Amino acid sequence: MDLRELESFIRSLDRSFFVEDDMKKYAYLNKPLPIGFGQTISQPSLVLEMTRLLAPEKDSKVLEIGTGSGFQTAILAKLSAKVFTVERVDKLMEKAQKRLEALNFANIYYKSGDGSRGWEEYAPYDRIMVTAAPSVLPDELVNQLAAGGRMVIPIGPPSLQELKLITKTDDGDVHMETVEMVRFVELKGQYGWTK
Repeated sequence: MDLRELESFIRSLDRSFFVEDDMKKYAYLNKPLPIGFGQTISQPSLVLEMTRLLAPEKDSKVLEIGTGSGFQTAILAKLSAKVFTVERVDKLMEKAQKRLEALNFANIYYKSGDGSRGWEEYAPYDRIMVTAAPSVLPDELVNQLAAGGRMVIPIGPPSLQELKLITKTDDGDVHMETVEMVRFVELKGQYGWTK
């Protein structure tokens, strides 16, 4: 899917479907919105940029850390073969799963738990999308990234983080590139800001 097709698909996804009633009127804005439990749905322009950087392919097996509202999950599921998504807040996971099942996605696998540890059972993954910020790059996620794989992850302190593109060569070498500055919620767990 080229960039124009990706933009078109993201626009076609009704963002108001992924937020609660009191937020629906703001869904058309290019801004992050609260989804409860201290979590947010990212602005569409950032979702587009992160998806473009991740560059999932039709046969990709994708790990998503931070299901949230399910908006990003739906995009990944449309572009990839399989999506394994992890969310630490049970209630958010339940709501996201209902939404995604209502959209007839059958290639998404759900897990409630500590996303900083990934989902080792189904590793390695061709692509890893992280939608919450750890203080440092989690070793477990690097280890679960396949050779030739790509990971998009915000890393840094609470005030501002660096959006990183992590790539792993066929030989297993890991390269890290800073793309832009962003602000995400904390990736709770072993690599979070608060211990």
